Amino acid sequence: MAEKTETKKIENEGKDKTVHSKPLKKGDIKELEREYIIPLREKIRVSPRYKKTNKAIKTVKEFLVRHMKIRDRDLRKIKLSTYLNEFLWNRGIRNPPHKIKVKAVKEGEIVRVELVDFSKKLAAKKAREEKLEKISKEIVKKKKEAAKPEEKPEEKETEEKKKEEKEKKAAVVEAGKKMEKAAAKQMKHTAKGSEKSPVVQRKALSR
Repeated sequence: MAEKTETKKIENEGKDKTVHSKPLKKGDIKELEREYIIPLREKIRVSPRYKKTNKAIKTVKEFLVRHMKIRDRDLRKIKLSTYLNEFLWNRGIRNPPHKIKVKAVKEGEIVRVELVDFSKKLAAKKAREEKLEKISKEIVKKKKEAAKPEEKPEEKETEEKKKEEKEKKAAVVEAGKKMEKAAAKQMKHTAKGSEKSPVVQRKALSR
């Protein structure tokens, strides 16, 4: 009886820590954020030794399906984080934790669950991964910044080259037109000259 009262208290503690997001407008996706302390001991005790951690994961999902208002009771809509999964499997398949504190965020129909109380090992691992991710982002950012000024002069050079080529083509076309005009004028002058050339009158030969 004492254990049952303890579990009820734990569940009530989790229910009290409810955080709702901003007021929703029409067409927005519902977001619900809550923290729970989920009791696992009662459900785990019944299951065989070689399935205890699997049962613990299932109980977490069943608890969240019930409390996060998923109407069709589909356990696939509960997405556990890698750290939460690792925390449950930390002591092997036979000895999972008896209770766990989690933070659940509902986005539409999917509930994403994260661990709240990290162990020292997991906290160090998370900090290390976050640091590596931050460093990688900074490196990518620096590479992009370094690549931008190099690309700009090349683009300018290509644009200048294109302009020069266009100007050259235009100059060649104009020169060709001028040559054609000059040739046409010369042809006209020569034709007129040939028409106006004096006619030689033949004189009769004296006998």
